[in-house]
Amino acid sequence: MRLGIFAKTFPGTDPAAVLAAVKQTGYETTQFNLACAGLPSMPDAVPADASASIRAAVQSSGVSLAALSGTYNMAHPDRAVRDDGLRRLGVVIKTAASLGIPLVTLCTGSRNIADQWAYHPENATPSAWFDMAAEMGKALALAEDAGVDLGIEPEQANIVTSASDATRLIADMRSKRLKIVLDPANLFEYATPDEARAIVAAAIDEAAGHIAMAHAKDRHGDGRFATAGQGIVDFPDFVARLKAVGFDGALVTHGLPGDEAPDVAAFLRGLL
Repeated sequence: MRLGIFAKTFPGTDPAAVLAAVKQTGYETTQFNLACAGLPSMPDAVPADASASIRAAVQSSGVSLAALSGTYNMAHPDRAVRDDGLRRLGVVIKTAASLGIPLVTLCTGSRNIADQWAYHPENATPSAWFDMAAEMGKALALAEDAGVDLGIEPEQANIVTSASDATRLIADMRSKRLKIVLDPANLFEYATPDEARAIVAAAIDEAAGHIAMAHAKDRHGDGRFATAGQGIVDFPDFVARLKAVGFDGALVTHGLPGDEAPDVAAFLRGLL
């Protein structure tokens, strides 16, 4: 496995400075966001000079780009909003292909119109799944043309909440381009350490063979998110189980302040 961190952990809009910080704090790869190049995360266009600066930063830092963020609300109740998100996703997918980034990460969305990461009671309805799946089909057509994979992450507040939801969607889509991003802290909200370990273990078994990236975020038993190693997620067990199912991709941490990045790198590298 390669150890990585979200590029947005570090401030700034100069890719060279951001990737240098990634390297200096102990990571070899990153999940990149176009905001780190001074653009919107989901831009209307990516100028050639922005792409060139990202390429130069990769070369100068030695940090690889494991994924590019392409999140928008794929289940927004307004079709016009979804259409605009899909258009912007097309820009991100083309950019990923041009930069040699193998994976674009998505958000399966929420009926919550204010926040794609926030729960809404209609998320579990067949209509919400239908809208999200229709959007995913369009996104996969773009990804297949570009030769890029798409990664969906089970999130408690989104349409896809579990590994079984994710594998159901993969089966429905019938595309080898659709993969899973697995974050143990997003597989439950409230749990004891034993319950959390069991939930995560079952998810890895379910998702085996479909995992393109693993995330390393933690959670306290009362539902609050935490820096990896400071909550109830059993990271030694998580990493061991990923290895056991043959996962050898990027393990990417996020949800932490930049000054904690070196300690988290040391903790996670000790498990790898």
